[in-house]
Amino acid sequence: MNSERLSTRLATVAKYVPIGSKIADIGSDHAYLPCYLAKNNGITFAVAGEVADGPYQSAKGNVQSEGLTEMISVRMGNGLEVIENEEVDCITIAGMGGALITSILENGKNKLCSVKRLILQPNISAISIREWLLENSWELIEEEIIIEDGKIYEILVAEKGNPNKPYGENMELGLLFGPFLMEKKGDAFKQKWTMERNNWQRIYEALKGASETGETIEKRHELLNKLKLVEEVLENEES
Repeated sequence: MNSERLSTRLATVAKYVPIGSKIADIGSDHAYLPCYLAKNNGITFAVAGEVADGPYQSAKGNVQSEGLTEMISVRMGNGLEVIENEEVDCITIAGMGGALITSILENGKNKLCSVKRLILQPNISAISIREWLLENSWELIEEEIIIEDGKIYEILVAEKGNPNKPYGENMELGLLFGPFLMEKKGDAFKQKWTMERNNWQRIYEALKGASETGETIEKRHELLNKLKLVEEVLENEES
């Protein structure tokens, strides 16, 4: 993978960056995404943010070797600290856990005033991102789920708007499975949730033999609820 040819995961993120955007790519990983967008997508400016020195140096080196130092500013700092107010209108955060992505957004809330679009790719726990978007008046406008090298990734795209809109009647299902992904129910979706179901089933069975404490009873109850939801979603598909 390089800035000419992105991984499927990053190419899917890139697809949702509007032409002419000023972007901040947080946790930029060699600055592959900003370099690719600068060369192929007509972005006008990018910040590549890194929190650690090694990745920062490698992003910097990459931007220099691509001859893109005028357009891409590589900066070291934590989360959205690397951007100034009103400097960008699109933020991409890819390749981290959902909880970490939400904490980056939460801690940098004051930098989001001028931002029109968020493109987020959690490795795990997309639900925590959906919950954050809902609580902070960001409307989920599109989602994709892909498989690459045996791993499953979700990409969530949000803009300022009506945060309840995509969920309709069933908020609980939508937050867990993704309202757009539930509608499409592609192969990656079925594979992910079949694996999750089997995993939850295993944990549930193991807990059945555990001593009865308040905690185990609560955990079993939570797992049963999740199993019921996942059965509902997968069965609808099979019926």
